[in-house]
Amino acid sequence: MTERTTYLLVDGENIDATLGISVLGRRPQPDERPRWNKLLQYAEDAWEQPVKGLFFLAVTDSLPMGFVQALIALGYKAIPLRGEGKVVDIAIQRTAEALLEREDDVMLVSHDKDFVPQLEDLAATPERRTGLVGFREFMASDLQHIPGIEFHDLEYDVSAFTSRLPRVRIIEIDEFDPLDFVCTIFSHS
Repeated sequence: MTERTTYLLVDGENIDATLGISVLGRRPQPDERPRWNKLLQYAEDAWEQPVKGLFFLAVTDSLPMGFVQALIALGYKAIPLRGEGKVVDIAIQRTAEALLEREDDVMLVSHDKDFVPQLEDLAATPERRTGLVGFREFMASDLQHIPGIEFHDLEYDVSAFTSRLPRVRIIEIDEFDPLDFVCTIFSHS
């Protein structure tokens, strides 16, 4: 038997758009973007097996060589795509469908409901682990309701950011820490 692999399918433009529009309300600064190396390491540690990171990105005229080289140096396979329509979505859908023929596990890094049919099919295989990575509060509800899907928060579980993001999310009472919300603690002398 061969060793299982986790395929990490990254919808880079979806994560960037969600971070910029929904979380920050503006274009992210370089220091506010995810640390993609932490995501690879997290996926490997979480499921205790090798990870193949596939980073899908749409390009128009020229290849963003600096970014592509950085991805490759981190261990990702950069997949720059050009064409009509939502090329990144099409490529991720095709990749997910191709992975149905393999016994490997899959983590999708996206919030997009366009991947529901493929993730339902992947998650329907009992021996396959299937996961979603992103911000739960912005995840398409159809994705969140797929039976058998594991959810991994890009900020809280993966720790992919160097500073805390200004997010408003539902907090489980067992995870609530009032010191996260108290600006100043007064001491009596």
